[in-house]
Amino acid sequence: MSSGLFALLDDVALIARTAAASLDDVAAATLKAGTKSAGVVIDDAAVTPKYVLGFVAERELPIVRKIAVGSLRNKILILLPAALALSFLAPWAITPLLMLGGLYLAYEGAEKVAEVLLGHSHAEAEKKALDEDTTVRGAIRTDFILSAEIMALTLSTVTGLPFVTQAIVLGLVGIFITFAVYGAVAIIVKADDVGAALAARGPSGILPAIGRGLVKGMPWVLKLLSVVGTAAMLWVSGGILIHGLETYYISGPEHAVEVAREIVAANAPILSGALGWLAGATLMGVVGLIVGGVLVALKSVMPFGAKAH
Repeated sequence: MSSGLFALLDDVALIARTAAASLDDVAAATLKAGTKSAGVVIDDAAVTPKYVLGFVAERELPIVRKIAVGSLRNKILILLPAALALSFLAPWAITPLLMLGGLYLAYEGAEKVAEVLLGHSHAEAEKKALDEDTTVRGAIRTDFILSAEIMALTLSTVTGLPFVTQAIVLGLVGIFITFAVYGAVAIIVKADDVGAALAARGPSGILPAIGRGLVKGMPWVLKLLSVVGTAAMLWVSGGILIHGLETYYISGPEHAVEVAREIVAANAPILSGALGWLAGATLMGVVGLIVGGVLVALKSVMPFGAKAH
């Protein structure tokens, strides 16, 4: 009797250890995937606030909520099953698809840089009186591209793990990133309203001063987000393309990035690790900008590209 009980306890302990190890794998893979997707997440958060510009304050949060629901639906109902099917049926296709996404991000980032340098903005040119449903649909379409890149990046970090672990990590990353991005967007779009409410409390005092600071500062915050988002887009795209080339035995660009990191880290008097990482990220961003610039130039000379302008 006692030996049977001890055997049962041993089995329970083994199951518990196995479950704990699986949870550790899930947590580690989720953290790694979230970190790897950071650049795309930043760009997503930077892009979305523009969709509520021009609408009355009462509709801002409902619009953000609609876009968030559409984003979650994209990730969980469409992209997650597609990613799992891809991992099971054609794992060889993950890297080419990632690189295609990298080309798209490089193009988008370079186009934004070109708009600034040439003194015009497609975003401003396209701003027109759209109804709410049309705006939300457009935002969800844009989010689908960014979400696909996030899920593809996540999939690339869990390749080789058990199928169930892959599914859990993809689901957790999709849910967490959606709430993080659109929670941040909600705060950003309502910050000026909060500032105006605080400023209305009176001409003096700490809270009114904070409110006035928010009202004056938010346009600059949005501009900074746009710059950071563009830089992150170019950095991520360059990194994807460089890592993809290494997969196909073209290791020169990856080697150059590693050498730059090591040189900067070895010669930096302080913050050597951070400065080394920054050097590598900068090189990746330059690669993304060059590739994207080529794509922008090609589009501009194409018949459909010329008509678009």
